[in-house]
Amino acid sequence: MTNREAALAVLRYEPYDRLPIVHFGYWHETLQKWQEQGHLAAEEVRGYGDGTPADRAIAAKLGFDFNWQNMFYPATGLVPAFESRVVETYPDGSRAVLNGDGAIVLQKDEAGSIPAEIDHLLKGRDGWEEHYKHRLQFTPDRVDLRALEDLRDDTGRQDPIGLHCGSLYGQIRNWIGVEGSAYLYSDDPELFQEIIDTVGDLCYRCVELALSSGAKFDFAHFWEDICFKNGPLIMPSVFERLVGPHYKRITDLVNRHGLDIVSLDCDGCIDRLVPIWLKNGVNTMFPIEVGTWNASIAPWREKYGRDLRGVGGTDKRVFAKDRAAVEAEVERLRPLVDLGGYIPCPDHRIPPDAEWDLVRYYCDRMRAVFG
Repeated sequence: MTNREAALAVLRYEPYDRLPIVHFGYWHETLQKWQEQGHLAAEEVRGYGDGTPADRAIAAKLGFDFNWQNMFYPATGLVPAFESRVVETYPDGSRAVLNGDGAIVLQKDEAGSIPAEIDHLLKGRDGWEEHYKHRLQFTPDRVDLRALEDLRDDTGRQDPIGLHCGSLYGQIRNWIGVEGSAYLYSDDPELFQEIIDTVGDLCYRCVELALSSGAKFDFAHFWEDICFKNGPLIMPSVFERLVGPHYKRITDLVNRHGLDIVSLDCDGCIDRLVPIWLKNGVNTMFPIEVGTWNASIAPWREKYGRDLRGVGGTDKRVFAKDRAAVEAEVERLRPLVDLGGYIPCPDHRIPPDAEWDLVRYYCDRMRAVFG
């Protein structure tokens, strides 16, 4: 079986000859560290990105089969994005920077985490009309039809390729902020719904054009990142009422084109949103962050049955520990794999504290146990 055939067989509860060893990419700082340690050459890291030749070469060196983020991306966001610029420089050298989403964030040279948000251009109707609405209109050039020509013939395809269907709320959260979105929903619910409807329609039309090109995809995928360690960053009832119908419209479309696996990337504790996604056609949760809340496919499967699949759920923190921790993690995954419809994968991009040899050892043990 190819990686593609094996992965789809697992997620469809069909027989397979081996479990694919899947990853979710790496922090750039991780690759820099591994290069400095001599595990990777500069030319092996150059040009790295999800699904690129560099990505495939690094995966092969470590022992992974493929990156789940190997996808085609229509331009479902702001076009053009805002031009990044420094708004203000502070005495300590930190800077207030307008980023591509129109948010003003605090940047520090030594910081490696997500910068704090200071302000946003999108606060109400004026900001929407002046800065955002025109950047979210559909035009055919949002879909690179020339690039899709290479996907029309899937004969001999080794790895699965997904169609990225966009973000129906996560990118909106980036534009407004968590606090701002809560205020906007309360202060101007009509504008709040207009923004969601505009984004939803844009994503639908981009997906529709990509599918009509004749390109062959293996699964559909969304991105959100709208949860944290205690749950959603939006009220589930609001999410179901305003965003749910856009999911259903798009998942119905991809289903009509034969895509029966629809995955979704959302970090954090997603439990309260899982039934909403499942009801609206999203059947594969990713990356199932273990975190401090111990996310796992097991309780979801018990609650929702075999309709719910998963990719992820491997605790990436073991890569910073020792071989015993890696062994214990692989053993923890055994009963989850036995449930079917589940492919283990590090529960986010592999961070800079990960040791090269431990990641390789993980791949070796996964192949020995499941391959």
